[in-house]
Order: sequence, then C-alpha cells, then structure tokens
Amino acid sequence: MVLLEPDPFLSELHKMYERNKSGTVWITMKRTNMKPRKSKKPDPKAEYVCLIRANDGKRHVSTTISPTQYPKFSQSMVIIMKGAMADTLKRKEKKKENK
Repeated sequence: MVLLEPDPFLSELHKMYERNKSGTVWITMKRTNMKPRKSKKPDPKAEYVCLIRANDGKRHVSTTISPTQYPKFSQSMVIIMKGAMADTLKRKEKKKENK
C-alpha cells in the first residue's frame, strides 16, 4: 500500500474511477493517531488523524488527513465521487403506453 500526500491521493482516486467505469472502488476511512504498536501508554496530547484508503482490486493507495485539512479534502473527494457516479449511472427510459 502506498501512503501519498492528499493531492496526489485525489488524482490517483480519480484515475481509479476512470479505469473502473463498470467496476468497483472501495474507500475506507478511520480515525487513528498513527502511534507505533510497541508503545503501551497512549499519549493524551496525540492528535487524531483520518486515515483514508482507496482500493480498486489492483491498486491500493492511502493518505492521512489532519482535522484542519479534512473539510477541504472531503469536498474535493465528494466532487470526484459524484463525477464518477454521474458518468456510470444511466437514466431509465420511459415506456410508452399503448391506448
């Protein structure tokens, strides 16, 4: 898994959606403080960050976002996701009624 900065992560996420027009892209988010596993005592001053992962079955990428960066990053990610959904969703054709 590749840990990227936020902007390259967003561009890679866009590429994943472009490659998988009819496939699936999984996105997971979780709160973490990214502490080493060996430390036994939790640090009360540790700032929690959001770990975001994207996976299309072939490529795995991830990034970490601080709480101050999250609103702007979230808006950018939603724009990418909506754009991918708008391209893949099709309108239903209306059936004509015979009288």
